[in-house]
Amino acid sequence: MAVVEHGSFSAAARAMHLSQPAVTMQVQALESELGVTLLDRQYRKVEPTEAGMALIPRAQRLIAEAEAAQDEMAHLSENVTGRLAFAASTTPGQYVLPRLFGAFLKKNPEVTISLAVMDTTKVVEAVESSAASIGMTGAEVRGAKVRYEELGSDDLTIICPIGHPLASAKKVTLNDVAQYPFLMREEGSGTRVVTAEVLQSAGIDPADLNVVLELGTSEAIVSAVEGGLGVAVVSDWVASKAIELKTVAVVPIERFPVCRPLFVVRPRGSMTRAAEEFLGHLRTELGGVDGGE
Repeated sequence: MAVVEHGSFSAAARAMHLSQPAVTMQVQALESELGVTLLDRQYRKVEPTEAGMALIPRAQRLIAEAEAAQDEMAHLSENVTGRLAFAASTTPGQYVLPRLFGAFLKKNPEVTISLAVMDTTKVVEAVESSAASIGMTGAEVRGAKVRYEELGSDDLTIICPIGHPLASAKKVTLNDVAQYPFLMREEGSGTRVVTAEVLQSAGIDPADLNVVLELGTSEAIVSAVEGGLGVAVVSDWVASKAIELKTVAVVPIERFPVCRPLFVVRPRGSMTRAAEEFLGHLRTELGGVDGGE
C-alpha cells in the first residue's frame, strides 16, 4: 500500500524509514505467496496491476482492522498511540492543520501522523473507505456516508492582476467579473463548489464563465493571476502574501469576501483513539458546532 500511495519503491522506503531493498523483498514475498504480480514496475513509476487493484480495497480494510485492534488495546492504557491518517483539502491541509500538529504531538508523542492533501471529493472518499481516519475540507459533499462537524472558517476573495480594469473600479458586481477571463480550481475542489454556489445565487450560471484555465492548487491560481491570465476566487490565507506584496489586486466586489466554514469529515462508525484525541484538539483550537451527516 505504501508503494501504491507514493508511486515508487524508493519513496515508499523513505516514508516507512526502511531501505529500498527491504521494501522490494517484502513486496516480492507477498507476490510469491499470492502467486500473482501486484505491481507493474514501469520506468520511474510503479502502478498496481489488475490483481493489485483487486487487493487494494481488501488491504485497506485489513489495515483499518489492524489499527482498530491497536486502538482498542490503546483504550486500555493511559497513553494515546497509533497512526493518525489525515486527509485534507488544500487550504486546511496547507494552512490550518500543520500549525496544530506540533502541540498535539508534544502531548501525544507515541502517535504518528500522515497528512494527504487532495481535493474535497477525494478527502470524503478516503474517510468513507477508511483510507483516512479523519479529514478536513472547505465544503460538504452531498450524499456521502460520513459525518461533518463545522470547525473554523476561511474567507474567499476575488483577485485580479495589477493594472486590470477591475482593480481600479469603485464598485464591481459578479456580472462585471463574469465578462473577463476566469481561472478556476479543478472539479471536486471546495473552493470551486462555494464559488459556483455564490454565482448561482447571483443568477449567473458557472458554465457561462469564460474559464481559460483550471488548476489543481490555489497557489498555482495565484501565480497565474500574477501572470495576468485572469481573475479568480481564492482563500485569503493563500493570497495574503501576494496581496501584501501587491503582485495581485483584490477586486472590490459585492458579496465578497465570502466566509465559508471548514468541516471535519468523520466516519459514521467509530474512530480510532488517535483520531478522537486529535478531534478534541481541533475543537479546542478552532471551536465549532457538532454537525450532522
